[in-house]
Amino acid sequence: MGFLASGFPRNIQSAVFASILLTSLASVMVSSFQFEVGGKNGWTKPTGNESETYNEWAVQNRFRIGDTLYFKYTNDSVEEVSASDYLTCNVSNPIVKFRDGETVFPIRRSGWFYFISGRPSHCKAGQKLTIRVLHPTEATVVSAPEPAASSPAEGGHEWGSHSMGHNSTSKLSLVSYFITALGGVMVLLYLLM
Repeated sequence: MGFLASGFPRNIQSAVFASILLTSLASVMVSSFQFEVGGKNGWTKPTGNESETYNEWAVQNRFRIGDTLYFKYTNDSVEEVSASDYLTCNVSNPIVKFRDGETVFPIRRSGWFYFISGRPSHCKAGQKLTIRVLHPTEATVVSAPEPAASSPAEGGHEWGSHSMGHNSTSKLSLVSYFITALGGVMVLLYLLM
């Protein structure tokens, strides 16, 4: 009655195959993206010659739960701080402080995140970043607030024309749709055999 060499009925084999395929597709659909803060220059004190600030870069990206921020730096640190400590460049009460030179910060919740250099003079020169992580149900980007007492000429680094390319949502959605459609076709072909 439809038993294959393995001893399992064909409909059970089909169900197992479909389950495995859907599970693997789901893992692709929830993939994350690593954002490189500061691009190839890394997390450094602004010189004033940059074409955009860290926050201008952040506004151009969509941050999602599961993404990570990669900070590369030397003789410095990265501090996650409260909104008020961000505005005043207060380094004495960080939520968390990183000093390893190559920090990967995992984004585990939606909402606002505030990062500053552990060196107050660097922070005051514009080495600070605000990001808003979208809730999974949100589809649009909300701009990060403008940094207090900062002009567009201060802070950040040049990310060039590829800065818009670091949009985890647009790249991932297109790939997810394609793989899901391909997987659906594979399941249908398997079931019809």
